[in-house]
Parts: sequence; C-alpha cells; structure tokens
Amino acid sequence: MNRLRPYFRYLRPHRSLLIAAIICGILAGVASGAGLPLMISKIFPVIFGEGARELSTGEIILVTLWLPSVFLVRGVAGYLNSYLIQCVGTRVLEDIRLDFFRKLQILPLSFFQQNSSGDLLSRGIADASQLQVTLTTLANEIVKSPATLIGAMGFVAYKAFEIDGLPFVLVTFAIIPLSVLPIRFIGRKLVNRAGRIQAELGAVSSCLNENLSAVREVRAFSLEERETRRFGAVSQLLIRAQLKFAKYDKALTPLIEIVSAFGLSVTLFYAYRIGIELDIFVALITALYASYDPIKKLGSINNEMKRGLGALDRLEAVLHAPVGIIDRADARPCGQARGDLGFEAVAFSYRPDEPVLRDLSIQIPAGTVCALVGPSGAGKSTFAHLVPRFFDPVEGRVTLDGIDLRDLRLADLRRNLAVVAQDPVLFNDTIFNNLLIARPEATRAEVEAAARAAYAHDFVSAFPEGYETIVGERGARLSGGQRQRLAIARAFLRNAPVLILDEATSALDSESESVIQLALKTLVLGKTVLIIAHRFSTIRTASLILVFDQGEIAARGTHAELYACSPLYKALYDRQSSSP
Repeated sequence: MNRLRPYFRYLRPHRSLLIAAIICGILAGVASGAGLPLMISKIFPVIFGEGARELSTGEIILVTLWLPSVFLVRGVAGYLNSYLIQCVGTRVLEDIRLDFFRKLQILPLSFFQQNSSGDLLSRGIADASQLQVTLTTLANEIVKSPATLIGAMGFVAYKAFEIDGLPFVLVTFAIIPLSVLPIRFIGRKLVNRAGRIQAELGAVSSCLNENLSAVREVRAFSLEERETRRFGAVSQLLIRAQLKFAKYDKALTPLIEIVSAFGLSVTLFYAYRIGIELDIFVALITALYASYDPIKKLGSINNEMKRGLGALDRLEAVLHAPVGIIDRADARPCGQARGDLGFEAVAFSYRPDEPVLRDLSIQIPAGTVCALVGPSGAGKSTFAHLVPRFFDPVEGRVTLDGIDLRDLRLADLRRNLAVVAQDPVLFNDTIFNNLLIARPEATRAEVEAAARAAYAHDFVSAFPEGYETIVGERGARLSGGQRQRLAIARAFLRNAPVLILDEATSALDSESESVIQLALKTLVLGKTVLIIAHRFSTIRTASLILVFDQGEIAARGTHAELYACSPLYKALYDRQSSSP
C-alpha cells in the first residue's frame, strides 16, 4: 500500500465523484451486510409465525415491501457506486497516460535506444490501465467491503448476544480470522507472477510493433512463417505467466468459501444445541454469509494490489527515468543566433569505457558549410547530434555564438536549428500541418512559398486535396523523394541559422536527387551547415570538411586539400568514386 500511496494524487482532482461513489458503496454494503439479515428477521416471524393469518392485506403488503425496499437501496446504491467509480477510473487513466506520454517527450534519445517502442507502448497502455484499475478498486473497496463486513458482523453480534450472550458471539466469529489465512498465502504467490505478466505483455507488444514496422521486409524475404512462429513463442510465454497467476488467483475464493463453510457448520451445530428458532437462525446465517463476501473482496483487493505493483514497477521505469537534457535553473534566453559553433575538448560515450568522441576541438564560423565524413561508426552523427542537445558531452562543451549550449534555454536553442534527416518522418496528418510544425505561426502563403523553394508545390498541388492531403502513417502515401522535399520545405519555413543535413539524398533516385540538390543549394545560403555525408558527391562544394576516424578528427580542410594530404580521405573518396 505504501508503494501506491503517492499515486493516489491522481484521485484528488476527482475526489467529489470518488466520495459520492464511496458513500453509495457504503450504503450498498450496509444494505447487503445488515439490511438483508434484518429484513429476514423482521419478515419471517410475521409471515410464518403465530397470528400470521390475523394480519390484514395492507399489513402484509407493508411487511413484504421490506424485500424490494432493501434491494432497491442496494441496487441503486450499487449502480451509482459502479458508475461513479468507472467515471473516476477513466479520468485517472487519462491523467496517468498523459503523465507517461509527457515524460516520454523529454527523455533523452539514449533511453529510446535501450527500450523497444513496443514495450513502451505496452507500458503506456496495458500497465497504465492496470494501475488505474488498482487505484480505483482500492479506493472503492477499501471502504465498501469493510462497511459490508461491519454491518453484517454488527447484526450477528447483536442477535447472538441477545440469544445466548457472549459464548454464541465467540462461536460465530471464531472462524472469521481463519478466512484471512488463504489471503496471505495466495498474496505471497502472486507478487512475482504479477510483474512477470506485465513484462511478457511488453514482449508481445514489442514483437507485434516490430513486425508491423517491417511489413515490406517480411514479404520481400518470405518471413511470414518465421514471424508467426516468433510471435507464437512470445505469446506462449505470456500465456504461461497468465495461467500461473490465474492458478493462485482463482483459488482464493474457493479456499475462503471452504473455510467459511466449516465456520457455518460449527455455528449450525451450536445453534442446534441451544435451540435457536429457524427464522432467527436463517437471519444469522445470512449475516454470516454476508460477512464472508467482503472477506473475499478484501482478498481480491490484495490480488489486485499485486497486479498494480507489477504494472507500477514498469511504469516507474519511465516515470522515474532521469531526464538528463533539461534547462538549468539559470538558463538564459536566446534570440536569433549568428551561427558560430564551437567544440572545446569534447568527449562523449554511450556506455562507460566505450568512447565515441575523444577530445574534439574545432571552431565552425557562422555561414560555414561543414561536411562530416569518415567510416561508419567514426562518430559523425554523434558529433552533429550534440548541437541540438540530443545528447550532452561527457567532457568539454559545445557552444553557439560562444555560449555553452547548456546555458541556453533548450527551446530557444532548438528554435535556431533545422534538421533534415536521411529518412524524414511525417505525421499522419495533412501536408499543410506537417509543414506548419516547423513554424506554427506561419501563414499559408509562407508555407506554400517554402514548398515552392523545396520543389514540392507542384506535386502537392497535383493531389485532389492539395495541401489538405493526409500523408498516412510516417508519410506512407508519399514516395521517398516527396517525403524528402517536404522535409526540406520544413527547413525553408523554419529559416534557422544552423542547419543539419543527414545526407538528405542518399536513398533517392537520380531524378529526385537532382531536384533536391537544387533546393539544398538555396537552403544552405547564409547558414551554418553540418552535412553528415555518406556520398562524397554531395560535399565537394563544402567550405570545410572534417574527416572522422575512431572518434577523432583525423583531418580537416577543403576537398582539394584533404585529397592531397589525407590518406584516409583519399581512400574513402577513391573507393566510392570507383564504385559502379
């Protein structure tokens, strides 16, 4: 319970609905625990006792109306309790998922490199739903079930004491503490199994998500059967975990009922010995049975809490994950930057003792078109990703106009940057809205002007719905060249002083590449540009080329200078030039 207590804050904004639900739950509980036995004790003697035939029809009607009256209160209160709890639970779920999603937006890229998207989806959907169920169930049943139990036990104690005094009270209550034993036994068995279910559910989601993101590859390599077997294997692990949990979870109610039945038999035997009348005994048995039901509910609460703790462990891995890239308390605002970039003794590693960048120092003046070349894994992308603070250096500092990036407000820094990725992502929205994210306050005329500059306006206008065309998930309804031109249009619209190009033409056909190269020539004018180069044909006009090797800048200069004096650059260039 202590683990869950901090998360009851999600219930506070909805406390009026929750209080109303709890009050209705108490009414339903008392009506079940005390109302039904009291009804029996009042109705049976009148209907079946001596003098019953002397009652008038009106008196009989009044007596028999006890039955629908009790069930009316019990039914209406139970309905309102369930409905209001559902309202609270739905809103709590929304709050939990929103906090989860909000945290995902600020976590560093390294977090997503270590966690699969499918598993994160499972945490945000399945685990959040489980925590919502646990919180609302605890908040409701922790009051409702004890109310039912107290009502039933209160009636039993009153009647038992009235009949035979303290001995009968002790006999009727003696078995109740034993009913708690199955709860403790089952609870211990469920702790680890609850967490295992959530973990296996995450594995299933991860496998499904991975398959859906690779539909072309699956069909191209005839992997349908292999993928089906792989999904079946992870599904089997989930089923085993669920069955192990169910084995103990479903045993709780029968165990409590068996223990309760022994208690009722002892009470029955003692009632026979002292000669209790049938109507009184039926009322007592009803009250006793009503007292065992909330004990079962409390056992279910215990099981529900184990499930909630399993989900909570997985949610907290995200909610409590260190953010890393945040604004300092004294971060300064930044207007329009000139674009001078500086790297001073910069070192970076994703894992301890595995450096990716080593003691890099370089000044890139504003307006420089700087190309980053080198073998795969040499550190080019990491170097460029330090500029928008996707990562922070482990040692040294990166500066913009002489100011440490960590001293700038993150939003202001990124407002001065534009990024065109090798595989740009478009949201499942209209073309217009996908362009507008670069500068939300832009007018329609400015958006269309950016599209013209990126040679995208003509193909956009050819669509029946023009700029209102939905592009599909990740831009699936567009070709690679069309997606790339829209990404460049974003950069035109943003008009930032610093531009990062992750080889925007490497995966395109020659026709698309030539069009995009024309757009890029205009886009880079007057900007500080970092080009992560995979194809050397795109960097010959760069004013500065940095050659990376094993996390270090092995050489720097123009194409002509490097080809003449850098063996690594010459080898890379010649190898690519000689390729067909």
